[in-house]
Amino acid sequence: MPSFNRRNFLTLTASAAVAASLGLISSSAFAAKPDIFTGLVKGVAVAGYDPVAYFTQGKPVKGSTEHSLSHEGAEWRFSSADNKTMFEANPARYAPQYGGYCAYAVSQGYTAKGEPDVWKVVDDKLYLNFSRGVQRRWEKDIPGHIVQGDGNWPTVLNN
Repeated sequence: MPSFNRRNFLTLTASAAVAASLGLISSSAFAAKPDIFTGLVKGVAVAGYDPVAYFTQGKPVKGSTEHSLSHEGAEWRFSSADNKTMFEANPARYAPQYGGYCAYAVSQGYTAKGEPDVWKVVDDKLYLNFSRGVQRRWEKDIPGHIVQGDGNWPTVLNN
């Protein structure tokens, strides 16, 4: 039977620490992306823009922390109390499709950030894209890309 001394103890302890940290790295590396994209402003959906304003004002409008709420693990900001109330009554109506990730990217089977100033409302649904160039590609076949995106969502979050 091998002897147990201080050197063996330190080696065992170091090995256990390495294994534990590798386990943590592995589990976080394979964790799914959040359902709502909040990468532009940490923890905030649509980079702090009011999702209702795309429908009511036809343009991106910056929201306010004064009119905000928590929904699906993200903070949503609104430009007015009325818009906040409208969103609370029907979040699925106003929230961007694919959690605010780029609609074109989701249609292609991956995710990318969705920019609040690169948007389009199609069939009463809000879609964001990564850039104007990407949006031009998406616009070449919007119905087809929406079908592909709907088929990929939300499993694309695990890619």
